[in-house]
Amino acid sequence: MIKRTVQTAFLFFLLALSISCSGEETAEEAGSYRLAAIFPGTVTDADYNTLGNLGIEAVSNELGVESAYSESVAVPDVERVMREYIDDGFNIIFTHGGQFLSQTLDLANEFPDVNFIAEADAAIEDLPANVWVIVRNMEIGAYGVGAVAAEMTETGKIGYITGLTLPFTYAEYHAIEQAIGDLGLDVEVIPVWVGDFNDPSKARELADTLISEDVDVIVSSLNLGTLGVFEAAKAVGPAVKVIAKYTDKSEFAADNYVTSALYDFEGPLTDIVSNIVDGERGGNYHLSFDTGINMQLPLTNADDEVNTFAEALLADMKAGEIEVVKDTTPIE
Repeated sequence: MIKRTVQTAFLFFLLALSISCSGEETAEEAGSYRLAAIFPGTVTDADYNTLGNLGIEAVSNELGVESAYSESVAVPDVERVMREYIDDGFNIIFTHGGQFLSQTLDLANEFPDVNFIAEADAAIEDLPANVWVIVRNMEIGAYGVGAVAAEMTETGKIGYITGLTLPFTYAEYHAIEQAIGDLGLDVEVIPVWVGDFNDPSKARELADTLISEDVDVIVSSLNLGTLGVFEAAKAVGPAVKVIAKYTDKSEFAADNYVTSALYDFEGPLTDIVSNIVDGERGGNYHLSFDTGINMQLPLTNADDEVNTFAEALLADMKAGEIEVVKDTTPIE
């Protein structure tokens, strides 16, 4: 009896030692990686770039991976910046924006020993073995906020304002139209493209135009440009509502703000880098309600009936009872 107890204790000791060593090996493996992130805007924008920066901070804190970043990188400069990081010994390169996809894939083929994380709006077939792609699926968030906008409008007109004519902006517009059709509502969507996601002045001008056309709910798919949309709404009072994207933006227009389609990159980036450390170097990583997409609830500046509707809608979407079509057909 005593001998068996000693043997059992010894086995527990060996198991604990094995777990401890395994943890140390994992930490050592993660410590051999260096992550460089490249952002199209500033990391203090309280928007898309902030979310990306929070993601690399989470990787550093949770996995012990050294990280660095460059902000406000233009598309013509991204290849040069990536090469500089590779020359400096960084072995994970993360480009935060679909506009950097082609350059990222090109360098991945040139540097097969370096790991790359890119972003796209649809799954990429025949990926290089050393590339993870975050498939953003932004039409999912657009469907939810578009349905809320359609339920809230009193004029029967809602606006969709965005930056560039990219596949994801077309997909968002079509998702809003799908939501209206699924609800059987007689609501018109008026889309406008600013030409820049970060130009508040131009966004203000186009939002003013939408309001002059009796639009009373504006869905903004802009970054810093959303500030211009809020200014346009505030100028006419609480009758015009604004729905935003990426983060909680209630502080910018307390009487006009309704909700945001929320996005998170902390979990996805931590998952992907963990996969890289474990030897799984590539694949498509889809954002969904389980991995980074949500809608901010409760709604503000909305009555109880619309809030109840939004809660039920979000529950149905999370349960997979609503299929959002990814339609990237350009708008004429």
